[in-house]
Amino acid sequence: MNDDDQRALELLRRLDGLPGPTHMEFPDGFDHQRAKERAEALVERLGHDFGCPCRLDTVQDAAAYFNVRVPHEGTEAGWPITVWLSNYGDLASISPPSGFPDRMSDPVAQGTVSTADRLRLESALADLEYVLVPHRPLKRAYDGVHTDWTWVGEPNWWIRFFSYL
Repeated sequence: MNDDDQRALELLRRLDGLPGPTHMEFPDGFDHQRAKERAEALVERLGHDFGCPCRLDTVQDAAAYFNVRVPHEGTEAGWPITVWLSNYGDLASISPPSGFPDRMSDPVAQGTVSTADRLRLESALADLEYVLVPHRPLKRAYDGVHTDWTWVGEPNWWIRFFSYL
């Protein structure tokens, strides 16, 4: 694992230990209104950067509060892009067309997200102070503090911070 992946995994482990309610969807102090306003700002920014309207979807019963969809018409590779926004630490994850990055490798490596599109996404996320998490640590088996949680299938860090719980 490279240094960036190691730092990302350390961040995930720290966030995993945050105090929270009796579920894992969000930590204590999570401000849904603030999260929505930031997500709307990301939709506006990506719409400008990709030259087409993007869509904001609400996610329920998940560790991600929203996802932003860039339609295939606006992307260089011709594939839609989904950006998942976690309830924890302003984390973001760029998904391939399947919508679930835990099921395949990096979308740039797969050719479904061009390098130019990824740079646009990274710039917008950084400007809005999101933390883009690389795919490799998210695909690692979950070995966090929630050992009593009943998982569907084999949990990984992407499921913990971005998926339905």
